[in-house]
Amino acid sequence: MNPFKAKKGLGRGLSSLIGDTDIKIPNNKIPISSIVPNKFQPRKIFEKDSLHELSNSIKERGIIQPLVVRKSKNESNKYELIAGERRWQAAQTAGLNEVPVIVLDADNLKSLELAIVENVQRKDLNPIEEANGYKSLIDEFSYDQEKVSKFIGKSRSHVANYLRLLTLPEEVIKLISENKISHGHAKVLVGLDNSQVIAKKIVSKKLSVRQTESLIRSIKNVRKNKTYTKDPNISTLEKMLVEKTGLNVFIKNKKNNSGQLIFDYKDLDQLNRLIQIIKSSY
Repeated sequence: MNPFKAKKGLGRGLSSLIGDTDIKIPNNKIPISSIVPNKFQPRKIFEKDSLHELSNSIKERGIIQPLVVRKSKNESNKYELIAGERRWQAAQTAGLNEVPVIVLDADNLKSLELAIVENVQRKDLNPIEEANGYKSLIDEFSYDQEKVSKFIGKSRSHVANYLRLLTLPEEVIKLISENKISHGHAKVLVGLDNSQVIAKKIVSKKLSVRQTESLIRSIKNVRKNKTYTKDPNISTLEKMLVEKTGLNVFIKNKKNNSGQLIFDYKDLDQLNRLIQIIKSSY
């Protein structure tokens, strides 16, 4: 009986996913030098201080939870890390020669699923790393947002909101990845054409999410209320036509010099007068 079998359902845990996979070597120790990084690892940033603390803990108590690995397809006598990269890095710093592992017979999809579940459940990923993990499931393994949401046990809107973060400019994405901008800040920046400018203000002014929302509202209001200054040549033409026809005239000229000429008449008499003026000019 597989000791890692667990019930299936929404938000399946790491143990449940392991339970779906054949275990080749349960809880064995292998040389730390025989482990290679996981190419599907969604987590890219590892805090040095946190790793140092974990390394000290490992020196004192060893590794309590085994690393999850699979046999490497590219290198003989090597194992590719699936889950536990932070423990693996800390163990190297601590000077360990061997580490406890669970060796699974896992394909690329299962490897990615396990890596995402472990990191999401531990809340180890920054918003961009989490979004890229979801994107990998969608782009590389034909998941849709609904399937991703069921897999991680979060709402579809949660998945969609994270994926939208990837539409932000690279400069803003970098600030989110470096935790200089929170997920709350990032959500209100999505879809703004001036998101880079606002992101810089968030960092420099140390704005809260509420302050950022107020800033965005004020900018939108200024744009909405900004008065449009008409070209004086257009204004002169309008005035001349008003004097000629006795009607209100509006000229809407675009940058490419196309546009509209609008005569504002109030009754049929004014319309007939305008028609007569035009006819008399031909």
